[in-house]
Amino acid sequence: MYFCGMKGLVVKNTGSWYVARGDDGTLTQCKIKGNLRLKGFRCTNPVAVGDVVDFEPRPDGTAWITAIAARRNYIIRRASNLSKEFQIIASNLDQAVLVVTLSHPVTNTTFIDRFLATAMAYRVPALLVINKVDLLTEDDDLALLDAVAGLYEHIGYPVVRTSTLTGEGIETLRSSLAYKTSLFSGNSGVGKSSLINLLVPGADLRVGDVSEAHHTGMHTTTFSELLDLPGGGCLIDTPGVKGFGTIDFEKAEVAHYFPEIFETGKSCRFDNCTHTHEPGCAVVDAVERSLISQSRYASYLSIIEDDPNDKYRKPF
Repeated sequence: MYFCGMKGLVVKNTGSWYVARGDDGTLTQCKIKGNLRLKGFRCTNPVAVGDVVDFEPRPDGTAWITAIAARRNYIIRRASNLSKEFQIIASNLDQAVLVVTLSHPVTNTTFIDRFLATAMAYRVPALLVINKVDLLTEDDDLALLDAVAGLYEHIGYPVVRTSTLTGEGIETLRSSLAYKTSLFSGNSGVGKSSLINLLVPGADLRVGDVSEAHHTGMHTTTFSELLDLPGGGCLIDTPGVKGFGTIDFEKAEVAHYFPEIFETGKSCRFDNCTHTHEPGCAVVDAVERSLISQSRYASYLSIIEDDPNDKYRKPF
């Protein structure tokens, strides 16, 4: 794409305003020019943090965003209450970091699997962070931690166990983020802000509480923002999300985004097997023999059963 104005990296999105950082480090408040918004093809936010944009300064010190450079990749999810629109979470990523917790609050495995599947669909490597491991002290809790970490590691996803209270895993996570542009995402209440405060000195993000009544987190981050890491690389912090609705997934392709289902499916009797009811389905057989996780298979089914005409996004 040809750029004729000033060029910058979008480092913050507050909803109506964007902040672009020029090559000299100058920050400029920007809005989208009207004719660019028309090109948003069902997208609630045509511009996302991580985008490289062209902008034209205005006399009042703000600017109009007039063009967006081609994206290397991005991650999207279905927009709330808008079945046919989507939200770009961030763009031009080296990896997507999903922060989850197994206690206070409990992250739904379907949410995890939908996030991982979406990252794979949009060609973004994913890293799973299991946070607040200091809360897992009972034998059953520790067994669950090992089971969840082992499940995703066996599939091929890197997993880091962390605690901001004890410091466990923080240096490992820091090394995994170095020199990369990483999306930081997760449900509200999983400790994303606390982790970032350790990783980015001076970030001073507000830390929220977990509702005792509902065991869910309360939003503390209200906008997306790029934060530079000491020594190189950056994080894109995003508001906590309650659900992760997929969009534009072809049913025949969903298995491609579940590595263990895709590999096992190569042995199915029929090339176009949906892995739901067909005779000779290697995937169903593997699930019955516990070679494929029941939770992963349930997540796979939840995606292929998604109704694109549903008005409201489900809570996962």
